[in-house]
Amino acid sequence: MFLVGLTGGIASGKSTVAAVFRELGCPVVDADQIARQIVELDSPVYWAIVRTFGEEILQEDRQINREKLGSIIFSDMEKRKLLNSITHPAIHKAMFKQIFKYFIQGYRYVILDVPLLFETNKLAKFMKHTIVVYCDPQAQLIRLMKRNNLTQAEAEQRIGAQMPLEQKRKLASHVIDNSGDSTNTYRQVCKLHCQLEDSLDFLAVRLLAAVTLTGIGGLFYILIKRCIF
Repeated sequence: MFLVGLTGGIASGKSTVAAVFRELGCPVVDADQIARQIVELDSPVYWAIVRTFGEEILQEDRQINREKLGSIIFSDMEKRKLLNSITHPAIHKAMFKQIFKYFIQGYRYVILDVPLLFETNKLAKFMKHTIVVYCDPQAQLIRLMKRNNLTQAEAEQRIGAQMPLEQKRKLASHVIDNSGDSTNTYRQVCKLHCQLEDSLDFLAVRLLAAVTLTGIGGLFYILIKRCIF
């Protein structure tokens, strides 16, 4: 099994592409979903965030107000780094637990849906392939304003807080252009999925695991047995 990092920019269509991969039968480890789970009420990460940013970020039901916290970190890079230092270790731990589960189940590859894949660069080194979901800047701005009910200035501030999509595009091994209609995006994802499924990149990890679990002698026995029978 090998890892494929999926990233993009805010409102570029990354979630749409991840949904297509799931539809095609590929497991997706979603960093955003895990991030929401680890900050649930009374969790260790929840209390670390409250101690750091104060109770003014809480709603009446004591849950973290993601919009209020977002407005704080998107306008202050140091506070954004501080939040990442609190949440990222817990997110990475939960992600690797899911990866191990899919490895045991025998999948050829797993998608890691990580918004800040290139920004933090902590997970990128583990990826055999990286995918950037791209769309033209004007479409990204309009989509974000509509989706989050933001003014143009607010949307531009959130986009500006991330690495530019054009820069991410240059770093990626694969690009899904989501500037057009959904049919075109779907077709691109299907084509890439077939390429990844046909790849032999998963063999290296499987062989390494076999060596670790059975020893060199056991690996040769397995290979000879498969050749004979």
